[in-house]
Formats: sequence, structure tokens, C-alpha cells
Amino acid sequence: MNHPSPWHRPVQSGPLTRREFLWRSGGGLGGIALASLLNQEALLAAPSTGTPKLPPSRPRAKRVIQFFMAGAASHVDLWDYKPALEKHHGEKWDPGEAVELFQDGLGATFASPWKFRPYGQCGKHLSDIVSPLGRCVDDMAFIHNLVGKSGVHSQATLLQATGFLTPGFPGMGCWTSYGLGSLNENLPTFVVMPDLRGMPSNGAKNWDSAFLPAEHQGTLIRVGAENPIEALFPPANSGYITPRSEADGLATLERLNRIHAASRPGDQRLEARIRTYELAARMQLAAPEALDISREPAWIQEAYGVDNTTKKWPAEINVPEETDIMGRKCLTARRLIERGVRFVQVWSGNDNSFPRRNWDSHENIAQDHGPLALGMAKPIAALIEDLKQRGLLDDTIVLWTTEFGRMPCAQGGKGRDHNPFVFTNWLCGGGIRGGITHGESDQWGYKPADRANITEVYDIHATILHLLGIDHTRLTFRHNGVDRRLTDVHGEVIRPILA
Repeated sequence: MNHPSPWHRPVQSGPLTRREFLWRSGGGLGGIALASLLNQEALLAAPSTGTPKLPPSRPRAKRVIQFFMAGAASHVDLWDYKPALEKHHGEKWDPGEAVELFQDGLGATFASPWKFRPYGQCGKHLSDIVSPLGRCVDDMAFIHNLVGKSGVHSQATLLQATGFLTPGFPGMGCWTSYGLGSLNENLPTFVVMPDLRGMPSNGAKNWDSAFLPAEHQGTLIRVGAENPIEALFPPANSGYITPRSEADGLATLERLNRIHAASRPGDQRLEARIRTYELAARMQLAAPEALDISREPAWIQEAYGVDNTTKKWPAEINVPEETDIMGRKCLTARRLIERGVRFVQVWSGNDNSFPRRNWDSHENIAQDHGPLALGMAKPIAALIEDLKQRGLLDDTIVLWTTEFGRMPCAQGGKGRDHNPFVFTNWLCGGGIRGGITHGESDQWGYKPADRANITEVYDIHATILHLLGIDHTRLTFRHNGVDRRLTDVHGEVIRPILA
């Protein structure tokens, strides 16, 4: 019987293209979901080269590893040494102006529970709880005059992650993927490693591609989980999926794609989805090897703080467990960038139990920041040294950030309230000038010392794009009649920190 409907056309004969081969033999990932998308939307598969894009100018870096301390890590307890807090500890804190607080946290002047000591040839003072990074300070550039726009976690987190206070905008890793493309077609361009104990404020909105093509969104990898990448392989109870049914389903999908491609020229949304499913098929082979840190020598795992005797991560925070958690993510990040992943985002501190066991230390700075910071510092120091030894630090930017800082006064005697008025970021590698400090906070660590000279997240983003070879003002995407960009209408490259 002849069917006039295009849905009954036979599959064309002839040599298989790469795309046709993947659709017929790529493992059947997302078949049902894609078929549903085809029914819901008029979408088109457009051609793709699959090759990395050339940056507009000569880049200093190819890759980025971003560490995000969710909950607001305290700059005055980690990086920004303030002798005035020690001198006036316990006295009334009076900055000479009205203080805007997130909670009722205007207590006495509160010195850090930890001592600060100088490290490296540059003599940079660090807190004892981040002392392992003292070995790396001569490669690091600290920015102490960073100013936020909100003391609300959700807004401030989005600002650091996407450049906007509201949802609906692509993350920095998405823009990097869009601007530069992939270095390895078998792995994602942008990988996100959350804290297994909880998601940050806004969840996936921090790494969503928003109006950019879907292929640029972050791929979630839950390092330490039994299944680090969800739905990469068929479920164990999917015995009903046979090779024949899989091949037939893929052939049908391939036919549907051709019909949509022929009738809807210029629409690239389906193409983005197709690329995502093709990538998933290729990842079935590439991802397990990349994520298998047991392939690393024992001394490397030990340097990162990986504890192979650990059977379970308990609810109570302690330093060995925290080090193991971050160590696994840092070592995985190194393995991924070695294999061509451009942007890796690592999240820390999202245990949302109560009393809090995260960076949002309203109740007790010592109880929370101590284990978290020590658990973070050793693996990141090992990562920097490992990248340097392998020659990867020269073209890999490492960025440490958080959504805002914390107040120089006590909250409830032992904690600190939110401080969006000044906080710290640091960077190293990939064209960054090491052993320096850019900008200062005032004597309390409350606001910038020079309020006419501040740094904003737009400047951080502009600098990273610049080092990747991209002019941040020219990396745009037309959306709803506006040429959107990561830095909105702001941003200046921070040239004093460039090597």
C-alpha cells in the first residue's frame, strides 16, 4: 500500500552519514523525549561542523575551572586579613554610617577565630584554614574590592553565575561554549559538579543555556554518586529494549528529522537538541573512562585528599570527609579538562540541614567554615600544582568565587551576617599575573577602601572572556529584539591582573 503522507516515506538508501550512523546505533538515548519534542514543536535540524570555533583574538587560555562557594564564604575569615578586627574584637562596631543587614546581625566587632600568616614571596596573608593554598599564592591574583548588588542568596548567586540578578540568562560556561565550541566532541563543553548534599540557590538556572541553543547548557555530573550522569545508560529494568526495537526506533526518528529539516529551513532549535542526544551517545564510551579517578596513581589521589577508605559521607561535617568530597571533584575536573572540556564549574557547601552546615554561617563561623575551608583548600592547592606540573596551568584559568562576603561584626556572638558591599575573588593560571592583590577593602572588610574604585562581576567575566580570546562586547546573541551578552552593558577587563 502506498501512503501519501510524508510520515510513511521509506528510509533513503546510500552511504550512512555520521549523523545517521549515530541515530541508528548511538544507544537509543532520548528517543522518546525527542519524539515528544518533535510532536510539540516545529523544529529543524541544521548542519553542524562539530569543530571548535576560532576565538577572535589570540587567547591566553583555553579552559576555565570555576569554584563556587555557595552560601557566601567569609572573606575576612579566609583571604582578607584585617588587623583592626583583632585589635577591636568585642568592642562596639561602628563604621560611621547606617548598616544595612540581611538579618538582625549587628553585634560587636568580631575577629576571625583563626590566625592569618604570610605566605610565598609575595607575603600574602592567608587564614590558617586555607593554609594549604599558601604554596600557590605566588600564582594567584586576589581581588578584595569586589562589590555585589544584592544580599539575597538567589539573586547574588545568579549575578555571579550568569551576570544578571534574575533568571532567564545563560551561565558563563554556556557563553564560553557558544563563543568557542568544543575541544572534544565526545565530552560536554560545559560540565557542572554540584554538592551531592544539596543544590545551590536557583538550581539549574545557574548553568542553564536560557535563550542560547540547548547544546550549550551545563551537563550535570554528580561526582561520588552511584550514577554520576543520570540517564546516560538505559535503566537496569529495561530488558524490553532489544537491538531490533532500538534500531527501528532510531530509523523512525531519523526519518522524522529529515522531514522537519526539509520543511523548516533556518530553525536551529531541533539541531541543538539532536547534538545533545548525539553527544550522549558518544559519552557512553568516553565519560566512564574520564570519570574513573581510580586510574590515577595512589600518590596523586592522596595529594588531592581522596580517601579510598571512605564508605559513606555522614551528615556531620568533618575535615577528612570534606577533603574527600572536594578532592574527587578537583581530580575529576583535571581529568576532564585534559580531555577537552572547556568549562568546569564546581559547587561547594549546600548541606541545607539545620543547624546549617554550609558557607551561610549565620550561627557559627568556626563550626561551618573550619571544616569546609580546610576541606576545600587542600584539593584546590593540589589541583593548581598538578596543572602547573603538567603544563596545563598556562592555558587554564582557575576562578574562586562566592555570591557575597560576610560582615565584620558578630551575629549571635559566633556567626556573621551577609555582606554584599565588598568581598573577595581570586584567579590564577591562563594569563593571570600571580602574587598580587587588586583593590582593597576598608579596615573592617565592610566596604571598598576606595569607593570610587570598585570591581564588579562584569569585570571578572570580561577578563575571563578576554583571556579566552573574546571581546566581551562582541559576544552577543539576539533575543527578543536585544543583543544580549554575558556582561550586559557593563564590564571592563581588569588589566592590572594580566600577566
